[in-house]
Amino acid sequence: MKPIRFPRGPALAAAFLAATVALTASAADIRNGLKIAFVPKQINNPYEVIADDGGMAAIKEMKGDGKVVGPSDAGASSQVSYINTLITQRQNAIVIAANDANAVVPYLKKAMSQGIKVVTFDSDTAPDGRQIFVNQADSEAIWRGQIQLLSKLIGAEGEFAILSATPNATNQNTWIKWMQEELKKPEYSKMKLVKIAYGNDDDQKSFVETQGLLQAYPNLKGIVAPTSVGIAAAARYISSSPAKGKVVVTGLSTPNQMRAFVKNGMVQAFQLWDPGQLGYLAAFAAANLASGTITGKEGDSFDAGKLGKRTVGKSGEVILGPPTTFDAANIDNFNF
Repeated sequence: MKPIRFPRGPALAAAFLAATVALTASAADIRNGLKIAFVPKQINNPYEVIADDGGMAAIKEMKGDGKVVGPSDAGASSQVSYINTLITQRQNAIVIAANDANAVVPYLKKAMSQGIKVVTFDSDTAPDGRQIFVNQADSEAIWRGQIQLLSKLIGAEGEFAILSATPNATNQNTWIKWMQEELKKPEYSKMKLVKIAYGNDDDQKSFVETQGLLQAYPNLKGIVAPTSVGIAAAARYISSSPAKGKVVVTGLSTPNQMRAFVKNGMVQAFQLWDPGQLGYLAAFAAANLASGTITGKEGDSFDAGKLGKRTVGKSGEVILGPPTTFDAANIDNFNF
């Protein structure tokens, strides 16, 4: 057997230099001047505004050029024209919260074919429509947690309904699937999901849907709304109805939107992550893709500014972190 020979002198120096260069390349700086566009579900949705503002703050940190464009309604194809315009404008990256998992995919694939990087956040597309999906939290944990919270609030017994956003929203449907899985556990045997209603992320429609739920199910004990528009509309309707104090409202929303309802006792507890941080992380994922420091494959890691190093998981997913439960004891500690 021949002895193993280790490099010495100039050869050792060359090997060390090669290793150093490789390390430097893997931590390469994000390019200055990147053009990154955010496409929210709805341009005027309070949750989306906070998320987009987080993205714009990150892009400013990176000395990039950020913009937010999008529809005023949450229709399945309402984002298509904006994607086409961004392709024409030769953006370096598009960051989108999809209203529909499939409707925008052909147009996002066209963007990618022209060298534009695509990141979804909050609400995913089919995997072939993007390179990375930045998820708020583990989808299974979100909705198992929501059932656990609702169970605590209604004493693990009674009828409840879900007031969702649009029927095609990827994140909503994923969460509802895990909610139904959690309900199969024996400790929830006395809880019954009677209806999944859709408010289409529209305040007035969500308000009317809440009214319909209370009329159709007079024994209703709870409404879970996985949408900041829906939970606020439900709480507002019930606040001025005979159901106040009888029907629990919970779900996902920002502290600032729900503060008054928590203060007056209408809403006891709800959950969310920081949507500003979600947008911030999505912007850094997009910038790293556009800079070539990552490709979006599982195991890639990248710098996300104040959020530190992040790693791309299975199917191109990057997770922000676990949600927070807000109630009267802690809500004044948050301002978003």
